[in-house]
Amino acid sequence: MSGVAEGPRRTEGRGGVRLADLRGHNTALVLDLVRGAGRDGISRPELALRTGLTVQAVSKITGRLREAGLLTAAGRRESTGGKPATALRLVREAVQALGVHLDRDGVLVVRTDLTGRALARRRVRLDLGRGAGEVVDLVAGAMADVLAGAGGGGEAGGGVADGHGGAGGVPETGARPAGEAGVRPAREAGARPAGETGGAPLVLGAGLAAPGPLDHRTGVLHKVSGFPGLDGLPLAAALAERLGLPVVLDKDTNAAALGRALAGDARAFAYLHLGTGLGAGLVLDGRLYRGPRTGAGELGHQVVRLDGPPCVCGNRGCVEALCLAALAAGDTGEAARVLGTAAANLVGLLDVELILLGGHRIAAAPEAFLRGVAAALDARASRTGTEPVRVRVAEGAGAAEAAGGGDQVIAEGAAQLVLAPLFGRLPAEE
Repeated sequence: MSGVAEGPRRTEGRGGVRLADLRGHNTALVLDLVRGAGRDGISRPELALRTGLTVQAVSKITGRLREAGLLTAAGRRESTGGKPATALRLVREAVQALGVHLDRDGVLVVRTDLTGRALARRRVRLDLGRGAGEVVDLVAGAMADVLAGAGGGGEAGGGVADGHGGAGGVPETGARPAGEAGVRPAREAGARPAGETGGAPLVLGAGLAAPGPLDHRTGVLHKVSGFPGLDGLPLAAALAERLGLPVVLDKDTNAAALGRALAGDARAFAYLHLGTGLGAGLVLDGRLYRGPRTGAGELGHQVVRLDGPPCVCGNRGCVEALCLAALAAGDTGEAARVLGTAAANLVGLLDVELILLGGHRIAAAPEAFLRGVAAALDARASRTGTEPVRVRVAEGAGAAEAAGGGDQVIAEGAAQLVLAPLFGRLPAEE
C-alpha cells in the first residue's frame, strides 16, 4: 500500500521469514481461505480446488506460512481412500496490529489479533490544539503503552483499559509521552518479531485514523478544521520513527467504512460519524472511495443553510455546524433532522443502499438519530417512488460503546489498514 511509513526496524516471522516475503496474490488467496475456514481449518487439496492452484503450489505456500508461524495443523480430514489430509488453521495470535483513532479530544488505541479481534484498548485525553510535538508525544506514548502488553492478550481479550470506565473499569488518564519512564520503542516494549524470546507475537504495524483533510498516500495531515497548526505534519512517519513499526494513515471515516466493508455490511454504503465533527466514509461498488486527494466524504462541510451559523471551516451553515449547535442547545431531534437531510442528499447523489451511523454523539442517543435520519430517507423515497434506504447504527458504534466514546468501529477499522492487505482484502481504489 502506498503511504506506509516504515519504522527503522523490519519485523520477521518465526525462522526469519519476513511477512514482506509472504505478500502476493496467491499467498493472500490461501490465507483468506484459511481464515474463512475458522477453527476447523481447511486441507491443502481443498485449498487447491478453491484457488485453482496445484497441490504442489499450495504446499509450497502453506509451508512458508507454517514456517512463519501463521498456520498450524487443525486435525485430519476423514480418509476417502488414501492418507487423511491435514487441515490447516490460522494462528490468529501469531500476528497482531494496532488500530489508532486520533480525535480532536482524545486517542483510542486497540491491539488486535490477525483476524482483527480486539485484545486490548486504551483511551487517553488529548488536545489537538496543543501543537504537533505534543500530539506526536502523546499518541506515541499511548501506542507504546498498548504495545507493552503485546504478548499477553490471549484468547480472553483481558487487560482492556477503557478510559471512560467501560470494560476493565480503568479511569481515563493522560498518556505518557514516549521516552518517559516505562515507555520504550515498540520492539523494546514487547513488540518483538515472532521467533524471538519464545515466539512473542509479531506486530505487523499500526493503522492510524485521524480527522481530515489529510493525504493517505504520504501520511501527512493537512488543515484539520480548527487546528491549522497541524498542516503539513508527517504524522505517519513521525510515529513510525518513534515506535519502530510501519504506520499507515487514513481518515477516521475511511477506516470505519473499510472495517464495515470487510464485514460485508453492503456493497454501496455511507458511514456517517458524528462526534467532535461530522464526516462520511464511502464504499461504492464494494470498494472504499477516498478520491484523488483523500477528500471524499467531507459531508460535515456541505452548506445546507446559506445564512446559517459560522463553521470552523470558514463557511456558514455547514451540516456539522448546524448539528453541533442543535446538540449544544439540547435539541437532539433537530440535530437528527439536519443529519437526515444531509444523508438524504448523499443518497440522491451516490445511490447508496445503506446508511451507517457512528460517533459518540450518535452513541449517546442512537434511537433519536435513527428516527430522524430514517424519516428524511423515507420522505425522499416517497417523493421519488423508490425503496427507502436502510439506516442503522454501525457495529462497534452503538449505545453499548457510548461509555468508551463510540469509536471502537474506527479504531478496529484502522487496524485493518495493515491487516487486510495480508489477505488481499483491501477494497479501496488506489
